[in-house]
Amino acid sequence: MKPQALVPKVVIVGRTNVGKSSLFNKLVEEQKSLVSAIAGTTRDRYEADCIWRGEVIRVIDTGGLDVNYRDLIEKHIAEQARLAIQEADLILFVTDLMAGIQPEDRELAKELQNAKAPVITVANKADNQKLMGKLHEKDWMNWPIGTPRAISAARSLGVGDLLDEIYEKLHELNKPPVEVREVTSLRVSVIGRPNVGKSSLLNSLLGEHRFIEADREHTTREPNDTVITVDGQNYTLVDTAGIRKMARVNAGKSKLEQAGVDRTVRAMKRSDIVLFVIDITQRIRMQDKYLAGKIADAGASCIIIPNKWDLIPDKDSNTINEYEKYLRAHLPMLSYAPIVFVSAKTGQRVQVLFDVIDKVYQSRFTQLEKNECYDFIAQAIVKHKPSRGKGVAHPKITFFRQIGINPPLFKLGIKQRRYDALNPSYLRFLENQLRKHYDFKGTPIRISVTGRTKSHTTTG
Repeated sequence: MKPQALVPKVVIVGRTNVGKSSLFNKLVEEQKSLVSAIAGTTRDRYEADCIWRGEVIRVIDTGGLDVNYRDLIEKHIAEQARLAIQEADLILFVTDLMAGIQPEDRELAKELQNAKAPVITVANKADNQKLMGKLHEKDWMNWPIGTPRAISAARSLGVGDLLDEIYEKLHELNKPPVEVREVTSLRVSVIGRPNVGKSSLLNSLLGEHRFIEADREHTTREPNDTVITVDGQNYTLVDTAGIRKMARVNAGKSKLEQAGVDRTVRAMKRSDIVLFVIDITQRIRMQDKYLAGKIADAGASCIIIPNKWDLIPDKDSNTINEYEKYLRAHLPMLSYAPIVFVSAKTGQRVQVLFDVIDKVYQSRFTQLEKNECYDFIAQAIVKHKPSRGKGVAHPKITFFRQIGINPPLFKLGIKQRRYDALNPSYLRFLENQLRKHYDFKGTPIRISVTGRTKSHTTTG
């Protein structure tokens, strides 16, 4: 695992009220990263990871760098901002296109010309074409630190292009962004009904007898975290309590078992990847189907693990295909999940799981360009006209774009007033087409349908 210090730092600076924090939030929050104050600094200096196309940079927000300080607090904020500038690998100098260049901007531009790190000037609040045209005015054309890039953080206009420029510049500086897998500990929960071999699988993955194994049910009472590093990647492996049919749990007298099940469901929702373990020597049960539905609802990526493969007799070259068809037929809600047949007892195929986990995790960050989304929906409409839901008219699609990752989230706009004017079957068609043409292996895809008055999100 690479040290966090090797993740390049991009510092956002500028005077007050130019939209620095709006840009910061746009860069980090839409990537589903947490934003938190760094201990020991002022309330106006924040750091968070920005993930773009599967790579990570560290973004630092700072307080306003006004020249005329009104009190000691603002002076201290400015001092913190300048410390951040000294640590920066790249600086984003944010200005206000709507307000125009102010004297404070010119003073700060002079200061930044002596900074060690390169500077990209951002002209924020370019909310329309008229405002963008201001960049052709004399003041902006004579700007001393390169040509400003017009964006609107509030409306997400130009932010993707800005990120492309940031990442390209960091590569030129030989301070490239770091792959997601190199700065994260993937949280992998092992889920399954009782006695399917969850703890045995974890022990096999760890290469040691770490978790209690027994033939009787509910040996594991609650989630148990263990960190392992494989080929430089950290994994947090979570053993969970087996979940029986919920009616039996609720009817039982064991509050301990109920508490363990509750913790297991919460652990599943916090996971990046779920390993769904099934006893392949037995038929698919209602508990398996119940858990599969819970996994799909949680939004976690999933790998189906049929365990005890060593106990299947008389296997030949077609055996795996036959069993895979059986699993797909009984677990349609996890149609996106890859299947890896293993034997936790013998270790057969267990170690290949780490490679599959890595590939599935990367697919959570698959990002489509704006023009890719446009081309995709245009071709999909030609192939399959949007199906009518409620109402008398066939729905007309007005836009389709990706608005989030981890997991991938798309927004589909229709001309009709209600989202349910579009038949849900069409969303399943779009999901299948997305999986056919792009790498979304093992991860759910969320599509939010927006009408003129109502919206709805579906997960597949």
